[in-house]
Formats: sequence, structure tokens, C-alpha cells
Amino acid sequence: MKRLIPIILLMVVFATTLVSAQEPSLPKYLTESEKQALETYTFGNANRTPPPTGPVRTMAEWEEVEYLVVTWQPNFPNILRQIVAAAVEECKVIITTQNETSVSNYLSSNGVDLTNITFLDEDWNSIWIRDYAGNTVYSDDVGERALVDWIYNRPRPDDDVMPLAHASTTGVPIYVTDSGTNDLVNTGGNFMSDGLGNAFASELILEENEPGNPYGVSAKTEAQIDQIMNEYMGINTYIKMTALPYDVINHIDMHMKLLDEETLLVSKYPEGVADGPQIEVNIDYVLSNFNSAFGTPYNVEWIDAPPSTGGNYPDTGGHYRTYTNAVFINKTVLVPTYRAEVDVPALQQWEEMLPGYNIVGIDVDNSGENLISQLGAIHCITHTIGVADPLWIVHQKIKEAETNETVTIEAQVKHNSGIASASVYWKEESASSWTETALSDAGNDMWATDITIPNTEENIQYYIAAEATSGKQAVRPIVAPQGYWTINLGNVLNVNENSIGTVLGPFPNPATDVVSFRFQQEVAEVTVTVSNVLGQQLYAGTMNTEGGTLSVPLQSNWTGTLFVTLATQQGVSVKKVLKN
Repeated sequence: MKRLIPIILLMVVFATTLVSAQEPSLPKYLTESEKQALETYTFGNANRTPPPTGPVRTMAEWEEVEYLVVTWQPNFPNILRQIVAAAVEECKVIITTQNETSVSNYLSSNGVDLTNITFLDEDWNSIWIRDYAGNTVYSDDVGERALVDWIYNRPRPDDDVMPLAHASTTGVPIYVTDSGTNDLVNTGGNFMSDGLGNAFASELILEENEPGNPYGVSAKTEAQIDQIMNEYMGINTYIKMTALPYDVINHIDMHMKLLDEETLLVSKYPEGVADGPQIEVNIDYVLSNFNSAFGTPYNVEWIDAPPSTGGNYPDTGGHYRTYTNAVFINKTVLVPTYRAEVDVPALQQWEEMLPGYNIVGIDVDNSGENLISQLGAIHCITHTIGVADPLWIVHQKIKEAETNETVTIEAQVKHNSGIASASVYWKEESASSWTETALSDAGNDMWATDITIPNTEENIQYYIAAEATSGKQAVRPIVAPQGYWTINLGNVLNVNENSIGTVLGPFPNPATDVVSFRFQQEVAEVTVTVSNVLGQQLYAGTMNTEGGTLSVPLQSNWTGTLFVTLATQQGVSVKKVLKN
């Protein structure tokens, strides 16, 4: 699907040396010649559409995908080969290239199976397909699949129409936000969706559509932007965070990633370094003002952002290295890597956070293919298109329970053909087989059952499975049974080798003024530490129990999720408290 460009525009393109497939690669940021081109370049294209006529839902990245799409930039063949090699094991792959023979020969000679690969002969400008490819939406949660295309914030005309080529190749309908007051400038690296109507971005989305913007699009208020995102993508809550001072492109995927509906993975810097302070302010803003789609505070996982080999971070000349710029491809997650001494603990953390997933590290920081120096990594050069008929399972993980407690397992399960059955599979950690308990249809696409936690010292592992009326089957997590959720017994998050014994509580939870814990062993004195999700210590001191109960006062300025560490001579226990 070639785009016809007026002669005047062609002159501008040539004069400003916009890249072609044969020229050196364009970085993720604007080049100097592109900055000059902003004054005369016309953004958007003629293939505009009105928004969908009914409600739509933007898929989350961890949902089932049918296609991975990439643009083959000859400067990065090894990185792209590794991406494609992992992806063809999980889904179909669309490669945009005008050199199909050479690319296919290169992949074949390196052992990559071409069966699932489609080559798309289209013009292109850059490798950064996350920013210009379309985003998958579904009507009525699991109905008709479509793509939504925004105006790309770069004067790269071939990149900007790539979503139309993807739509034509796959037969997927497309909606384009570039007509009238719907002419929205936005980029995929600055967008993250939980699949339930909540989305995250930096305030770049406001700046690029404000009065006097360099793109020639109509000026929009934040409310107008929110309305466009709601009509085209079903976003009900659009969370926007202050741009980071050292992130030149201001795309949130360089420092944050949603792992599921209520878990944020966030880059962590040493205290006071680079964007660390602003990231902490932003996360505190999110936790203080927004809840997950389940109505509970977000969980935050911190992962160290690595410096250069010389110890430099972005504030001292280092590249913007990140482990959050990763991509889900069904049961595989591709993570950017840099060098062994920093990669090993990061990849181990990914494996612990997402048990059962195939975590694949890909070096983006080597002298031959230094992708990270162009201000992007793996998420930036990949995009996905969801499956045509998702069997959608939404479940809020049960993190803690007590032995002999009856726990309700419930999930939203939906498919366009209807649901034939749903079950929870569960077992004690050391058990070799799973117990299946059927979920009952509770109405409104909700399925539920009760299970009684056995009298055991082992944590409980579980996952949810469903079958649609059409016969399609799915599990959540998508990697089950190799991957699963874990119910920690006794509400104990961490226990050292010298067990503190069973600690009951917290009571109540959520709590407002005071939270209490009961010790089953005789304990008189407890060392108490209270921290927030940012790892900041709010309190440290020694308290006494009364009748086996410890009561911890909660200060009025403490909000959100708190971690209370209880230490005695017998051991240490960490409890999670939700502070109202």
C-alpha cells in the first residue's frame, strides 16, 4: 500500500534527507534535519475514519497475540534475527522489508523457520515500529478485532502509513485518528493499557496536542484527548505522569511496564541519580490518586536500571538503559540486555516475577549493533496484533490466606461464542498433581467457586482454565501449568530461616488508624519497621504486645500500600497493609 506524496512534499523530504531503506538508520529521536522539516511537513494522511460505533476495549500486552510486526533495518540484523527466532515459536511474524530474498536467506542460514513469516514489501523510514504501528482493540471486549492508528510524531511519511499496510495484509479493520478535532498525535512507546480501560502515558501526550504544537493538529484540552482515547480505544482512565528530565523522548516504556492488571514494573536508580527522583514522584502520584481496575492499590516492582561500564547514568552521559523496555509474545518475554554482571540479576528477577514464562535476553548494547544508543530497545522495535477471537480471562490474584480458610476464586471469562466451562486448578507447592475445582456461572460473565485452604505449611499454587462454546481453550496465566499464581499462607510475604511462627493478620485490612497482628507463639517485644512501596522507611522502633496482640498506629499521612516488618528473636515476618 504505497502512499502518493505531492511533488512539493517530495522536495521537502529529499531536502531534509529523510531516510530510506538504504540510508543509515534514523534514531528514535528527531534528527536536526527532521526538526527543520517540522515547519513544512504535513502530518496525518487521507485515510481518516470516524471512531468505532460502539464500545471498544484496548488489549493488554500480555493477552494472546496472533502477529508480531517488525521493520527490518539492515543495521540491526542480529537483534532482529533473535526477535524473530523467538517470535515464530509463539505466533505469526510480519517483517516489513524491500529485500525479502536477502532477509529470508539470512534467517534461514541462521536456523530460523520461515513458516510463520510474512514478508511485507512496503516503504519505511525507521525501525521504531512501536511508535507508529496500530494498536489492537476489540468491540464489546472480545468481539470484532480492529487496529487504531494515531498520527506519528515524526516527519516520516512511510512509517506513518504502516498501520494501513498491516491492516491490509491481515484483513483487520482500522480506525485512524487524524480527522477534524480527532487529529491526535500519539506514539506507542508512550502508551500502556491494562486491558480494562485504564492506560498510562507521560504528559507528552498533552504537550504534542496543545496550542502551538509543531504538528499542525487542532489544539486539544486534556478532556478532549481523553474523549478521543475513550471513543477510539475504550480508555476510561488515562493516567498521565510528569515527563522525566533525562528521557529525551518522554516515552514511558523506557522506565515502566505493566506486568498484569495491578502490577507496575518500574526502573530504579540510586538515590538522587538521573530520573530516579522524578520517577518516584510519579509513582507516588499514581499510588496516591489511582487504583487498579480491581479497586485496589497498584503493586510496584522495582528493577535496577543499569549504568554504563564506566558507571555513567543518563545524567552523566550514559545511555538510557532499561529492563522495562520488554515485549510479551504469548508465553515468551523479550528483555533488553547489556552485560552479564547487570543482566543476570535482572533476568532472574523477571523469571521470579513471571514464573513459567520463557524470558529471553537480547543484547542491545554491543559495538556492532548498539541499539540503545539510538534511545530505544526491544519494546521500541516490536509491536503485536491480538488474536481474532480472544478467550478473555481476568482475575485478581489472591496473594494471602490462612490455613482452613475458605477462599472465593472468581474470574471474568468471556468469548464471542459463550463459555462452556471454567475451572481453577490448585495444589500445595510440593504436590505433583493439580486438583480441579469447577467454577460456576455467577452471571455477567463472572465465574466463581470456593476452595478451602488445607491445613498445611506450604503455599498454594493455582491457575484458571476455560473452554469456549466454540471449543477454544485458554488458561491464565497464559503459561499455566508451568506458570501459576501463589497464595502465601499466614499472610507471610517473607520469612527468614528462623521462623517467627504463625502471625495472624493484619486486622483490619484495609486499616485507617491502627492495624493489629496476633502471635501464636509467646512474644513480648517486637521490632517494627513500616515502609511504603517506594522502599522509603516511614517508621522504625520497638513495641510490646498485649495478650499476644501487637497494635501498630498508622499515621494520617501514610497512604496506599505499606509493608510492616515484624522482627523478634525467633525470626522476621513481612506483612502488607492497605492504608485508607
